[in-house]
Amino acid sequence: MRIALGIEYDGTGFSGWQRQTGTRTVQGCLEVALSKVADRDVSLICAGRTDAGVHAVGQVAHFDTVAVREMRSWVLGANANLPKAISVQWATEIDESFHARFSALSRRYRYVILNRWVRPGLAGRKVTWVHTPLDEARMQEAAAHLVGRHDFSSYRALACQAKSPIRTVHGISVERDGDYVYLDIHANAFLHHMVRNIAGVLIDIGKGERATAWSREILELRDRTLGGVTAPPDGLYFTHVEYPESYPLPAAVRPPRF
Repeated sequence: MRIALGIEYDGTGFSGWQRQTGTRTVQGCLEVALSKVADRDVSLICAGRTDAGVHAVGQVAHFDTVAVREMRSWVLGANANLPKAISVQWATEIDESFHARFSALSRRYRYVILNRWVRPGLAGRKVTWVHTPLDEARMQEAAAHLVGRHDFSSYRALACQAKSPIRTVHGISVERDGDYVYLDIHANAFLHHMVRNIAGVLIDIGKGERATAWSREILELRDRTLGGVTAPPDGLYFTHVEYPESYPLPAAVRPPRF
């Protein structure tokens, strides 16, 4: 049978999602835990691979198994064998046509910025600290240039392995709540470091160091070497994946808020 999972994790201390030899990853820990429950090897496929230090509240993955277990047992058994920073939130049997990555219609990320002159203590690895005052209205104006179907070569990592840099951004919103600035991005798919590179550009614009049109100018250059600084991973959360209604999956989790 094919089983879909909902997963949340604190990416601090992990070398990203993808399994790698000799280093601690989210996928590696999950596969070890699920293999213990199944009493045989389990291989996971996720909706979107996250970088080192990036968090998730709405990651989705699937695996195939001949092991027969109650869905509750997959959740509780996996969590009993996982580090505290990773938690399986739900498990459901799903049609074999479902694919966590290729069935996805779109994905959502949230980038959380703590904008005050004093550095954080408790939320140190959960947010990105910017001590210079940010103008969220300028950031929103600049973000509007990135909505739509574009070549995002200037906003992807030089090491990005995606065959095409074309992506469709359905929406970007920038909202302030006290000392916190929330950047939400909804797109059909994302390139390597795409959200962090967008965040880096918008932060510089919010500081007043660049004009609001700079986000569009970078986009049109189609050259990563001429782009802005890559923002830290600490404030980035993978929040949700949209699938066709034919796949009955649990409702979206509310994005993190501080």
